[in-house]
Amino acid sequence: MIQKILVPIHRGDAIGRHVFLEAVDLAKATGASLKLLHVLAVDEEDSPTFFNLLNTPENRKRWEEFERPGLELLRSLSADAIQAGVPTDYTQTLGRPSHVICDIARVWGADLIMMGRRGLSGMSELLMGSVSNYVSHYAPCSVMVVQGPVHSQPKTQQKPQVASSPA
Repeated sequence: MIQKILVPIHRGDAIGRHVFLEAVDLAKATGASLKLLHVLAVDEEDSPTFFNLLNTPENRKRWEEFERPGLELLRSLSADAIQAGVPTDYTQTLGRPSHVICDIARVWGADLIMMGRRGLSGMSELLMGSVSNYVSHYAPCSVMVVQGPVHSQPKTQQKPQVASSPA
């Protein structure tokens, strides 16, 4: 029985809202609670460098500016889920997203991880790795990888249109 659903959210991900809505629908249907997770990765755009992590007032300000968008997104989504009647909390942490997702799922006792995928393939996936692929292999629970709506997929992944001639 699904009682706890972990929903990793990537703030720059176009499919994130779709995954969130699917998770809310499933939680409502099963009576599950949600934990929304955003992982701050050091390789993210605008990420403070290692030297910026030194404890100075200026560096603390840069770090807070880096954290803010993710926390705002989590607060907003959490409020939406709670308004829909789904018990929800959230967390944001620093680390390698694939590892953090599995660790949080283990510690929290998640029954299911619902996540999207960035749509990497070929050389990009080989060089950068796939978070959803790692999680599906190493998670301590079931994993549901949610496909986005057709219009959110890159054009190369959309189904080809078949032309027909009038008879």
